[in-house]
Amino acid sequence: MGIDVDTFLRDLARELRPRTDELTDAVLQEISPDLPWVWEYEDTAIVAPAAVSQHVTATLDINEYGLDAASAAAPPADIETARVLVRHGVPLTEFLRALRLGHASLHRIVGEEVYRLASDNGLASEALITWNAQSFTYMNRVAEEAVAVYQEERDRWLQRRLVVVNEASRRVGATLDITRTAQELADVGTEYLADLVTVDLLDALLPGRAARPATGRLVLRRIAQRSALRDCPDSAFPLGQAHTFPEGSEPGRVLATGQPIRYSITAAQVPQWMAQSAVQREALRTFGVHSMLLVPLWAHGRPLGLVQFFRHRTTAAAFDEEELLLAQEIASRAAIHLDNAKRYTRERDTALTLQRSLLPEPVAEQCAVGTASRYLPAESGVGGDWYDVIPLSGARVALVVGDVVGRGLHACATMGRLRTAVRTLADIDLMPDELLTHLDDVVIRLQREETRGSDEMSATCLYAVYDPVSRLCSVASAGHPLPALVSPATVGTGAAAREVVFPELPIGPPLGLGGLPFETAQFEVTEGSLLVLYTDGLIESLVRDVDAGLALLADVLARAPASLEETCDALLSALLPTSPADDVALLVARTRTLDAGHVATWDLPSDPAVVATAREHASDSLAAWGLEELDFATQLMVSELVTNAIRYGKDPVQLQMIFQSTLLCEVADGSSTAPHLRRARVYDEGGRGLLLVAQLAERWGTRHGREGKVIWAEQALPGSPRV
Repeated sequence: MGIDVDTFLRDLARELRPRTDELTDAVLQEISPDLPWVWEYEDTAIVAPAAVSQHVTATLDINEYGLDAASAAAPPADIETARVLVRHGVPLTEFLRALRLGHASLHRIVGEEVYRLASDNGLASEALITWNAQSFTYMNRVAEEAVAVYQEERDRWLQRRLVVVNEASRRVGATLDITRTAQELADVGTEYLADLVTVDLLDALLPGRAARPATGRLVLRRIAQRSALRDCPDSAFPLGQAHTFPEGSEPGRVLATGQPIRYSITAAQVPQWMAQSAVQREALRTFGVHSMLLVPLWAHGRPLGLVQFFRHRTTAAAFDEEELLLAQEIASRAAIHLDNAKRYTRERDTALTLQRSLLPEPVAEQCAVGTASRYLPAESGVGGDWYDVIPLSGARVALVVGDVVGRGLHACATMGRLRTAVRTLADIDLMPDELLTHLDDVVIRLQREETRGSDEMSATCLYAVYDPVSRLCSVASAGHPLPALVSPATVGTGAAAREVVFPELPIGPPLGLGGLPFETAQFEVTEGSLLVLYTDGLIESLVRDVDAGLALLADVLARAPASLEETCDALLSALLPTSPADDVALLVARTRTLDAGHVATWDLPSDPAVVATAREHASDSLAAWGLEELDFATQLMVSELVTNAIRYGKDPVQLQMIFQSTLLCEVADGSSTAPHLRRARVYDEGGRGLLLVAQLAERWGTRHGREGKVIWAEQALPGSPRV
């Protein structure tokens, strides 16, 4: 009676068991050319022989001991292989293909042994059919379990990747600050991926840096880093240090191509570009760096910099492909935020430069007021706030503050146009309400010319004129917060006490609406008082309403120091402890009064005979002021101006002379008719008066009041340079 199939397979398994290592090597040698990825990674190259050996052993056990192939457990090495392949990003199909190739190779080798040992072909055929059926059942069982482990590991990695990406999205790029965004990237990378993360940006892209140097080599600057070790001792470069990489090095290639690189570092395999740096060689040796990722920071097709992820003695496992993909995704998201921050910073710096260039230079000393001012840009972007101090005729001064709605370069440019318009209108000495009416027309015209879209241009403005002779302040507002009026300090029990009021004045509509009137209000100001003009960014914020802001403003001003500069600092410190959400313009002016010894005023009857008397009054005043050198020219101007007022104007006529940094002659009358400068012909009897005044004076002009006008002429004092 011949041997049965089960007995033959049991004997075959016993025959082959001592040759397990030989069978394993034969299978590996046969399948290796078709599975290059097995040897590409260090961990798969280690686990693959163990997996094949355990498959061979399990197959022999099934046949030698008659085990149920359908209930056999997958070899531990196969389970580990499934997990390793997930981390390297090897597709599941490649893993199943490896199982099929290994099974086919083992089947072929076993088949040769069956035909060598079987007594006849019939037994060999039956034995191979039985072996093959058991082997397929076993491989299906192994594949099911390995696929389940692969999917479980894949889901776990995807979940981890999603958690890390979500965390990075939440934490990286929360602001438009380049340095802070880079540090947020380093923080997230260190907490979830690496023992050390460094962020280097191209030096030419940073604010205030020059373009690429003449050498052509890319210069990077370390702007952020984070280590698992205290104080980041494992970093080769300190924060802020500029450095370059050798030409043709891997970092340069990563920057140029945008493709990341993963390294496994050993004592015998140190990247050449790192080995050339003594500092980096020392860091590698001291801290046992064994794995690193070079990940580019690219945005909109352009390189921004480089992120380096390191693992050293703190973490034993090397980076795998999944972690490289995760690092690449985090870095690509951070690059977009860094590019946005770079663009924002560049635009903000440009807008701030433009804004500051459009604001007035330090104001020259005024006889009417002493001033101090501040401008603070908003944290979210430069806006259109401005202030100005404009000298006017009659020793008066205009104090202006305004706010253009919007942010950025467009708001700055609009602010510059409105400030220029205000200065131009101030030169013709309009009343505050009339000036705002003309400024309103300017804004409406700019709206019509605007081509940026449907957004309407809008602005607010406060225009105040202070007269140091009468101590009257004339104010008109176009939708702007009213000024604070602070009384002069009075000394009580060792502490200065000031009264702060916000005058109840009419507020007109914002500029740009058109058709609505503005109104000028006047109030008297005590000498030494403070006029505080500001934009709404000073008093209003997300955590404080306008009323609370005004109360805090009044409280600070009530205890304001004597120095105007210190007053500005105290206001900003109290009302804006952090970066403002809106830009802020602040103007503080202390009023002065011209003493009676520097002002001479005469009311004149409407009689041509009084012209001689007016000349005498003027000559007497010049003598009292020690300005005899100006006597001849002044008498000529007074004679012409008074004569014109009597001849062409109407009562009341008044002559006023003001001695300050210049000598000012003013003649007022009750007529609103404006004089016109013209050239008299040879035989004309008149027409030369204003021409003569214009030739003798440094400046001259006309200003209109509610009733009547004033014609003024200004002369430089002896020894003063002629403008």
